[in-house]
Amino acid sequence: MSARAGAAEFLGSAGLAAVVVGSGIAAQTLSPGDVGLALFENAFATALGLTVLILVFAPVSGAHFNPVVTLVDALSGGRPWRTVALYVPVQVAGCVTGAVLANAMFGVPTALSTTDRATWPHLLAEVVATAGLVLVIFALVRTERAHLAAPAVGAYIGAAYFFTSSTSFANPAITVGRAVSDTFAGIAPASVLPFIGAQLVGAVLAWLLVRALFPVADPDPAIVPDGSHSEAAAS
Repeated sequence: MSARAGAAEFLGSAGLAAVVVGSGIAAQTLSPGDVGLALFENAFATALGLTVLILVFAPVSGAHFNPVVTLVDALSGGRPWRTVALYVPVQVAGCVTGAVLANAMFGVPTALSTTDRATWPHLLAEVVATAGLVLVIFALVRTERAHLAAPAVGAYIGAAYFFTSSTSFANPAITVGRAVSDTFAGIAPASVLPFIGAQLVGAVLAWLLVRALFPVADPDPAIVPDGSHSEAAAS
């Protein structure tokens, strides 16, 4: 992994977390009595922000911003396994940094979240959200339509805020980042590992689906971006 690619993954992951957490804080402040409207504001900002971040950083690093995307890329032969070991810590550090930055921009103390989310319906939703995200990305890559990934991923994450009960984190790095913000988008530390486990299950299921439905891979994909619930991309 080049220094440029690592920097792009860090900045993109930090930007994603700042968008997710910051828009959540703004939504909670602007619409304190309407959770549905606050969620829409959070989802809309995330979908737009994620699309822009992918467009900006994809030429440098592939714009993963998500450990499960990097993992599936390696499983599919798109990148060497050493990339996983190098990208993942950078993505996690970026998301934590972005969440802390969002807290600071809104004058909110950085503190561990108290929002417990690890219910069975939410974990099932994370399997679905992550599998859908990975399927969208690699279906486009394997059919030589990677140029559509940025708007497709942004649209998917925006929609998944509402059609999943978990609001579609779909990203282990953003899940860790959101644990340090006790705000609208936060997740309690005790819920982090169950969410990550569900996301890994979803990623493996998506990888199997991609292999079955799109067996011919692009040998050298130029763009393999993410999301945020999910997370990544996502709320």
